[in-house]
Amino acid sequence: MIAPFAEQSVRGFLRSPSTPSGDALVLTHGAGSNCQSPLLVAVAGAFAEAGFTVLRYDLPFRQARPKGPPLGSAVQDREGLRQAVAAVRRLAAGRVFLGGHSYGGRQASILAASDLSLVDGLLLLAYPLHPPRRPEQLRTSHFPQLQTPALFIHGSRDPFGSPEELRAALPLIPAPKDLLLIEGRGHELSPSIASQVLAAFCALIGATSPRSDVKPHKANAGGFQDP
Repeated sequence: MIAPFAEQSVRGFLRSPSTPSGDALVLTHGAGSNCQSPLLVAVAGAFAEAGFTVLRYDLPFRQARPKGPPLGSAVQDREGLRQAVAAVRRLAAGRVFLGGHSYGGRQASILAASDLSLVDGLLLLAYPLHPPRRPEQLRTSHFPQLQTPALFIHGSRDPFGSPEELRAALPLIPAPKDLLLIEGRGHELSPSIASQVLAAFCALIGATSPRSDVKPHKANAGGFQDP
């Protein structure tokens, strides 16, 4: 079941599973989108079918303006994510995970690095490792503080970071992490990868999906796993 969600400043859409596992996921959008993006809708659907309660959340900058990128709102957006996690914790008895596409994922990871007990895992869709054509401006300064397991979903043609650049950056993170590389995709990932994302995430966090069509994720030449 999908229903609009509004609790204080937390706004979005809540997807409740028919058979709850007790775990929950807060999922947010990138700089140019909102929580109704096809990718977030598809990923939320796949996770809900696996028993997760999923909140697709609009960041404060998007609540303030229906269009346009964030303008110096990173601190407020991270506080909004903190409040969204708190709201979902009141609904779920189990673990709570946090994820986002691009800008949303970056803010989620910065927040998790500053509050080690906030969430139980991170789902980072198309993490913007650096601005396009500016590989020297790496957005990894918080990586050494990340103690939260993190799954990176990345297109092989993403201009915000090549697979090689991302693989080189991931060892900075001391927590368990993995990389699911999507061949031929850029920064805008296709909704069709939702089942792959679910399988890879469940493998990382030690959950088992009840769906018969979701196969366990196995790292390959395109992936990254701790030795």
